[in-house]
Amino acid sequence: MSAAVRIFLYRYGAVALLENYVKALTAAGMEPVVSDTLAPAAGCAGLLLPGGYDSDPALYGQENVACRNIDRDRDEKELALLHYFCCARKPVLGICRGCQLMNFALGGDLIQDLPTKEHHVDLEDKDQLHETEVAPDAFLAALYGRRAVVTSAHHQAVGRLGVGLRAVAWAPDGVVEAIAHVSLPLWGVQWHPERQAFERARLGAADGAKLFGAFCALCGA
Repeated sequence: MSAAVRIFLYRYGAVALLENYVKALTAAGMEPVVSDTLAPAAGCAGLLLPGGYDSDPALYGQENVACRNIDRDRDEKELALLHYFCCARKPVLGICRGCQLMNFALGGDLIQDLPTKEHHVDLEDKDQLHETEVAPDAFLAALYGRRAVVTSAHHQAVGRLGVGLRAVAWAPDGVVEAIAHVSLPLWGVQWHPERQAFERARLGAADGAKLFGAFCALCGA
């Protein structure tokens, strides 16, 4: 029996903050490696950049007009990890904040506060659901088809795309819901597949387990 694919997650605070990601990775057959130091990343086949609070807008050349709870140390650690995995051409999955960080790390920027954020922020501590349109040749299309209902719990989003990235899914208001690199194994989704998977699967929403399964296969390729 082959060993489980090892996926690195940077521990930026309490372990409980990563619990949903760890459960989803494990259920999909991967082995999460959670550490507040970066050295163990070298022995991992893939990187998961999870959600969380806003990144420092200075990192993408903007003044702070709407960012909250900035953790510059976390930003810098995850940027270093992304650089390492890109140079090693190892797969990366960015979720929500992780998708945004992926974009500005490659020279793009963010919309700090969406003009249509009422359609995207969580309501009464529960993610909203909305439909997305998926590009026909996107990695998501193979999993969900051209349309998928996804979670939404964010007030920021991808703005100008980073070098080598393309948008591959959009909300009804045009907000970018997923990105992919044209040559590197980098996937980013603005929604939360770990909140739509396994015991947390939601009726009517895309099954997040499919995305984790595809990421496992990508890392094991």
